[in-house]
Amino acid sequence: MGSQPMSEDTTTVHLAHHRRAGGREAKRAARLARRSASVPYITRKIPYYELLDEEGLALIEHNADTILQEIGIVFHDDKEALQIWRAAGADVDFEGERVRFARGMCRQLIQASAPREFVQRARNPEHDVHIGGKCTVFAPAYGSPFVRSLDQGRRYGTIEDFRNFVRLAYASPWLHHSGGTVCEPVDLPVNKRHLDMVYSHIRYSDKPFMGSVTAPERAADTVELAKIAFADRYLDPVSGKPNTVILSLINANSPLTFDATMLGAAKVYARNNQACLITPFILAGAMAPVTVAGVTAQTLAEAMAGMAFVQLVNPGTPVVLGSFASSLSMQSGAPTFGTPEPALVLYSMAALARRLGVPFRSGGGLCASKIADAQAAYESANTMLPTCLAGVNFVLHTAGWLEGGLSMGYEKFVMDADQAGMMHTLLAGVDLSDNGQALDAIREVGPGKHFLGCAHTQANFESAFYRSPIADNNSFEQWESEGGKDLAQRANAQWKKMLAEYEAPPIDPAVDEALNDYIARRKAAFADSNV
Repeated sequence: MGSQPMSEDTTTVHLAHHRRAGGREAKRAARLARRSASVPYITRKIPYYELLDEEGLALIEHNADTILQEIGIVFHDDKEALQIWRAAGADVDFEGERVRFARGMCRQLIQASAPREFVQRARNPEHDVHIGGKCTVFAPAYGSPFVRSLDQGRRYGTIEDFRNFVRLAYASPWLHHSGGTVCEPVDLPVNKRHLDMVYSHIRYSDKPFMGSVTAPERAADTVELAKIAFADRYLDPVSGKPNTVILSLINANSPLTFDATMLGAAKVYARNNQACLITPFILAGAMAPVTVAGVTAQTLAEAMAGMAFVQLVNPGTPVVLGSFASSLSMQSGAPTFGTPEPALVLYSMAALARRLGVPFRSGGGLCASKIADAQAAYESANTMLPTCLAGVNFVLHTAGWLEGGLSMGYEKFVMDADQAGMMHTLLAGVDLSDNGQALDAIREVGPGKHFLGCAHTQANFESAFYRSPIADNNSFEQWESEGGKDLAQRANAQWKKMLAEYEAPPIDPAVDEALNDYIARRKAAFADSNV
């Protein structure tokens, strides 16, 4: 894995005068080696930011149950799903495909069997992630048909772009997960590209990954490839059940609808004990009411219906309650990001997920900007900070998101991953150990002196503060002499350096051969199609 260079801040420059050059370089090399090692996931040590009190949360829950009872959810073009619900005791209108639920039914089904927390296994056990509880997992952005870089501008994504973003996620110490459709490789047939995408996650990374959901048979291919990749680690030797090695994104077709594609993929994954991330995808004002309370109640209702369905298919299957809520420009109809209202939905939904007893997904580095500029930065920050304060467990779209999700940006990816690194420090909270209290340093220095040369500073300076690999904290003169580059230009150099230094994780040659053999046989079994 390629290591990332550290910008030297002013303190480091001053301290360098007090050390021999050889010692400085040795310590810097050691720092880089430490920084290049991935953190498997974050365990938060700060409180949650709670927005609503008990009365407010109970009201939203009541309204969600009212939606489920009075209005119901359409399970479109899937008779098996309707039969499953009828057998469970729901009120099913087969002709209209609408299911209505007794008050509290979905909540009871979820709480009876869905795990509060679970582990998603990675090909490298050191990269297993714990999803739920006080843990936070960062994954790249998902689903963009376009990619963007300073060098080539905006263009359609290719399989090589897909591989590049998998490599970048693997190389970043701050991203714990390889993600899923990090960009659409539109140079490959629609009906076969999922095979190359899943293989790329397995071969070019050993972090956990997400599966294909665009058709049930593509979900089944993902499961088969995972069985090959994990070999004897796929089945739990005690229970005999499959370990959870895949996370899948199952979107509701808001408002109040699940379609056959998503239901089909959900059934495949549930029957194989693979985690389902149930997410209503809502543009408020178009797919839900314009108010925060309305969006929140509808999101909870849709998500509970989806999670309860998964539990009926296979009780105990891990589920994640997802919330993706964007505001909408009432003038143009375009989605907007980084605005206050979606943050309020996020805070509310995080608390509701904890009350329900399931992990929560939301947030990320979301923006509407077309390029990695100031708008992208502040909109992404206005989404990412609430994400972390609210207590999101799985953060999809952490890095790379541009243009409302239509583009995956190379420079934006690096900039967002840097922000994710800062969130590791924020969520770690305040160090109250003897070293953190630093009384010895205050005693040593005393009044009127500086702390630069004291023993405590010398022992801690390398890890005392988060050091961005792309921010410039040098003097104006030094910045100017080095080309006067802005952040996007520095990020451009950084992602190229990361790819140049990338080394693929090891894989058993026999496993790799078996993966490629399965893919070749599947591709030969049917004609190319872009449907």
